[in-house]
Amino acid sequence: MITRLVEDHSRKLAAEAQLPAFLYDLDALREHASEVKAALTVPGAPEIFYAAKANPDAPILRTLAPYVDGIEVASGGELAHVHEALPNARLAFGGPGKTDSELELALKLGAERVHVESPYELSRLASIARSTGREVNVMLRLNLAGDRSGVALAMSGPFGMDPELIESCTELLPASPEIRLHGIHAHLASGLDAPAMVAQSAEILKWGRAWLDKIGHRGPREFNLGGGMAVDYAAPDTRFDWKRYATGIAALAVPGETLRIEPGRAISVYAGWYVTEVLDVKKAHGQWYAVLRGGTMHIRTPVTKQHNQPFTVLHRDSEGPRVTGEPVTLVGQLCTPKDVFARKVPIDRIAVGDLIAFSMAGAYAWNISHHDFLMHPKPVFHYLGN
Repeated sequence: MITRLVEDHSRKLAAEAQLPAFLYDLDALREHASEVKAALTVPGAPEIFYAAKANPDAPILRTLAPYVDGIEVASGGELAHVHEALPNARLAFGGPGKTDSELELALKLGAERVHVESPYELSRLASIARSTGREVNVMLRLNLAGDRSGVALAMSGPFGMDPELIESCTELLPASPEIRLHGIHAHLASGLDAPAMVAQSAEILKWGRAWLDKIGHRGPREFNLGGGMAVDYAAPDTRFDWKRYATGIAALAVPGETLRIEPGRAISVYAGWYVTEVLDVKKAHGQWYAVLRGGTMHIRTPVTKQHNQPFTVLHRDSEGPRVTGEPVTLVGQLCTPKDVFARKVPIDRIAVGDLIAFSMAGAYAWNISHHDFLMHPKPVFHYLGN
């Protein structure tokens, strides 16, 4: 559902010929984040680190800061950017293929945790910490096999260490006093509802606790259970059941442990809109098409996930072509048949000059897209609200 703030601003930008545009309703973001935070106040519920990869825009980060316990970053670039936007934020640095310069930056900027992806990365990190005279707090990233059927995305292959490889770290840890092992990190899959997320967390905790017991790990333990909370683009009003999830995770908690999660999409996706206008309406081989300004080089999400991006039509006065009561496919300006926002969607009326406000564009939209393909103008960005 488009907010009044976004609709009014969309019409204003259209009158000023300032489309396409990404509009972010910071009040809506704040309201959603506060609801998530409130759900996670159940004793034993996890800390929440926002995954910056979903949307790292500084106004988004600053709006979320009061409602999250920290920020998860996945590159040196994100690390530097988030530290600049939120100098006092707790940072967890993860992601495969970390370079020496990135690991050095993590130590320099005081990243609270480094999520280690391999024994080789652990040995390099230990060497860097030793050479700089610093200690570093790490969590070993676990990659468990198992049935991930039906998930939106399974994090297999190069991500983290399987149980066999993680055993190699047991030889490195005692020889590296600059490394402080805090526990296990695991992000196994995305697109799970609350019961499935709880079940996956139980799987991670069972393995992690047993392994830490086996290696004789003493002191407080931490388990980062990852993100991947389901977002349903086909049902924009359906939200992840944070209360049910928090209660389920709290039931798995034991004294002396810290649990942590790192959602991204499920936090920021609902606060963003990609707004553009209809340039042409035409029929080809029995199918109606609306050609929109911009394209999936601005918002790659629908073509990547193969879904219809939800949208609202904002009607304007126009003398141009139109269609009523027919399914319409919404496409962009790119010279490829893959440049599709939504396919064969029933629409009461759509006409040249109408505005299309695509919702659920607050995560993995502009920042994951191929901006310069065909060199069309880039969108403008507006952050609305207080």
